[in-house]
Amino acid sequence: MPNVLDDSEISRVLAVMAHPDDIDFGAAGTIAGWTDRGIEVTYLMVTDGDAGGFDPAVPRADIAGIRQAEQRAAAKCTGVEDVRFLGYQDGMVEATLALRRDLARVIRQTRPDRVVIPSPERNYERIYPSHPDHRAVGSAALDAVYPDARNPFTFTELLRDENLEAWTVREVWISGGPTPNHYVDVTGTFDRKVAALRAHVSQTAHMDGLEDMLRGWLGAGALAAGFPEGRLAEAFQVIPTA
Repeated sequence: MPNVLDDSEISRVLAVMAHPDDIDFGAAGTIAGWTDRGIEVTYLMVTDGDAGGFDPAVPRADIAGIRQAEQRAAAKCTGVEDVRFLGYQDGMVEATLALRRDLARVIRQTRPDRVVIPSPERNYERIYPSHPDHRAVGSAALDAVYPDARNPFTFTELLRDENLEAWTVREVWISGGPTPNHYVDVTGTFDRKVAALRAHVSQTAHMDGLEDMLRGWLGAGALAAGFPEGRLAEAFQVIPTA
């Protein structure tokens, strides 16, 4: 098991995800617990989710704005006020140097102790987490954590032009990966997780069985963690960066 930093040692968290709703499916219960403890959390969405939605009557040009608004509403359910978007095109994200620079910039701006990211690995147990945008964002985010954000000689323009000094993230939490090694009991924040996901109306309004599906996922996580029967848990792979 990993040596996970106690939440009392954490002041700030940055959650980097590919699309609106990714963080809520993977970690909303955990994040609600963090904000309850006074930890400051920032959401960074690499895309606006403009390839999402299920209603053909909604003009495609409106989807990005709709999904941004939904993510901000969902963030309020978990106690997060700072929600940012990079505006990359949904479905076409690649782990480029430009994306690494954009992520390193936000890391240096927010100076988080802990960063939450999607897995850069393909999950053969469950295909949803392995969306190519998720894998690209996970890969770029890991590179932005190490070495980009901490190395003062990488992307030197961030210091020269924006006065953003190097910053070392202490811990990375990977969501949706095939090899979780840490579980968080979210039984007490489950209702807020459901509310956050329901706020993504364009994505979940058609999902009548959403709550049962979540209970199945999180119940399996709790079982894997060895938690008592009836508990619910979100799963992560925690990586120390020291």
